[in-house]
Order: sequence, then C-alpha cells, then structure tokens
Amino acid sequence: MRVLVLGGDGFCGWPTSLHLSARGHDVIIIDNFARRAADLELGAESLTPIRSLPERVEAWRQCAGRRIPTLELDVARDYDGLEAAFRRLAPDAIIHFAEQRAAPYSMKSPRHKRYTVDNNVNASHAVLCAMVEACPDAHLVHLGTMGVYGYGKARGLRIPEGYVEATLHSGQAAARVEMLYPADPGSIYHMTKCLDQLLFAYYAKNDGLRITDLHQGIVWGTSTPETDLDERLINRFDYDGDYGTVLNRFLMQAAIGHPLTVHGVGGQTRAFIHIRDTVRCIELAALTPPGRGQRVRILNQMTECHRVRDLAALVSTMTGVPVQARDNPRREAAENDLDVENAGLLGLGLAPTRLSDGLMHEVMAVARRYAHRCNLERILCTSRWTRTPREHPAPGGRRAAAAE
Repeated sequence: MRVLVLGGDGFCGWPTSLHLSARGHDVIIIDNFARRAADLELGAESLTPIRSLPERVEAWRQCAGRRIPTLELDVARDYDGLEAAFRRLAPDAIIHFAEQRAAPYSMKSPRHKRYTVDNNVNASHAVLCAMVEACPDAHLVHLGTMGVYGYGKARGLRIPEGYVEATLHSGQAAARVEMLYPADPGSIYHMTKCLDQLLFAYYAKNDGLRITDLHQGIVWGTSTPETDLDERLINRFDYDGDYGTVLNRFLMQAAIGHPLTVHGVGGQTRAFIHIRDTVRCIELAALTPPGRGQRVRILNQMTECHRVRDLAALVSTMTGVPVQARDNPRREAAENDLDVENAGLLGLGLAPTRLSDGLMHEVMAVARRYAHRCNLERILCTSRWTRTPREHPAPGGRRAAAAE
C-alpha cells in the first residue's frame, strides 16, 4: 500500500510509520510539528530525547534501507496544500493522527479549548473534503478514542463497537433502529472525537468514502521493535500532567521515586493497549477496508481494562514507591465499571500484548535511563475541568471572592 500518515511525527504516528515501512508499505509522513511546539509551550519535553524528523527518517534509511518521505503541512489550515498532496501522492490509505490528543491540554484554558476544536474538527473535515476531490477510493483510518462512549452510563451493558440497536418511541409509535452508541464526551478533546463520528457518517453516506474509526484505549509503553533498532529512532515518552498517559506516568514516577499520583479514589476503570498493539491494529485495519457505500466501520482498539487504583497498587508493589491520593481535576464519576467488545481486531488477527507479559519492566528501564530529563514541576496535572467559585469571573470582569 501507499500510505499517508498524518501526524506521523507523534507518539502513535512515528512508530506506526516505522511499522508500516518495515512491513513493506510505501509510507509518507505529513506533519506540522504542533506536538513539538506544545513541548516548548508546556516546558515539558519528552522524557526520551527525540531527534528531529529529518534525523529520524535518515536513521531509518540507514537501519532499514527504506525511505520515508516527509511533508510539512498544516492539515487543519492549508486545505489547498492538502488536496494537492492527496492528488499528487494518490494514497491507498490515509492514517489520520493529525489531532490534538490530550484531554487535560484541551481543558487548560479557553484558548486551549478553542484550539482543540478548531484544529481537530477542521483537520478531519479537510481530510474528508480533500479525499472526495482528490482520492475518493482511498481508505481513511482514523484514530479515535474509547472516551466517545463515556463511562458507566449503562451499567451492565457491554460497550459495542460503535453501533447499538435501540427502540425509539414517539407518541404511540415505535421503531427499531441501529444507531451510533450515544456519545458522552468527558472533555473538549473527547467531544471533538464525537464530532468526528458525525462527519465520518455523513461522508460515508453522501460520498461513499471508505472509513474505519478506531476507538482506542489508553496507550502505554513507548517502544516497538522498530524504534529499538537505533537510539535515533526512539519514540516519545510523555510524563507530564497534560500529555502523559496514566500507566506511563506511574512507571516514570516510580523510576524517580515520586509518589504515584492517583486522582480521587482511583475508581476510574479504563481500557488500555500497548503501543506495539496500536501499530499492529493500524495495519490490520488499513489492509481490510470496508467497501464503498458501506457505513463507517468502528473497531474498539483495546486489549484489557483496569481500574486506576489497581494499576497504582501493582506498580507500587513492583517498585516500593507509595501511592498518593490527590484531588481529581476532572468532572467524572468516582467509580465506574467497563466491559468492552473488541472482537473486530481480534478477528483480524491481533494477538494482544498484556500487562502480564512483563513489558512494564521495559518501560521502567526506559524511564530510569532518562530520569535526569524529567522536569519535576510538570509532573502534576494542573488543568481543571470546572472552576471553583473563587475562579469564576464576576460581573465587570473581576474575580468573585469565595464566601461573598
């Protein structure tokens, strides 16, 4: 396949690009380096020292003997450039990672909320428009999130792969329908992924585009067989309160002796997947597109579910580092259960990597090796989902005092 990887310089995009290239696919990366700009904004670079994209692709050429051309382009803002690239490159598949991917970052301020919506929704819509005009037979593979479903809304119900059968009632009439599982986003970031679903459904229906939407769980790990070939190929390791994912954060905190920060009672149950399985899932999905005119194919890209406090206890037992409870900055249920259907990717041949396979020790070794690069001031999450009374603006632009 000829594959365009939008956002191919990022945490999931880079190892996916290498995996696809190693498997013999013709890969081209398109990126605008927004994630690297966020590092500078936040003062929290990747724990691992990642090279520039030109250095990375040159290292891959030296190690694997394969070229990965690159194009710097803002997918959300340079529509003409995007359509021209699609027309010139004539891809078989387009892997869409070109979205701001962090819930805490999306909730930092009004500016971050607006940026996340502007970037993510515009990027997805531009890709769809450009496909219609320039490569209507290409297959779009989009990295979504399990967060579109919400958590604990329908107790005892297994989360389906995108669609649910329902009976709608209006007056005395009733109709049996199949519909998208009702969206319940928990942040502005998750909301953009819900909006993506509607855009995809429309373009599949109206223009016959072939689309696969992968609702991914929380990614842990950092290394794949390809990124391990040379230190210049190393992948990102985000640990900060905005971009770091929970298990990687626990393992990094343990590596430097920092208490494992659990928000609230730690009763949040979430779906997880190792980065090695992420790249395999992307290829499995790309190789098996739905037919033109078919509805959007939705697959739940996860391998197991865990409660946050259980993960903290596991890492604490493994390392001896204590657990520290902190106020939960998110607006969410203190406890939830989660049962997820993931037969789609298993049926395509995914052999899951699980926590019990021992790769947590590998992640810990990476964290220890680069622990000196950690900025201790950026470990804790400072984004809050709701303001306290003291923080709410009073009339005239002043801040209201708490207890007035």
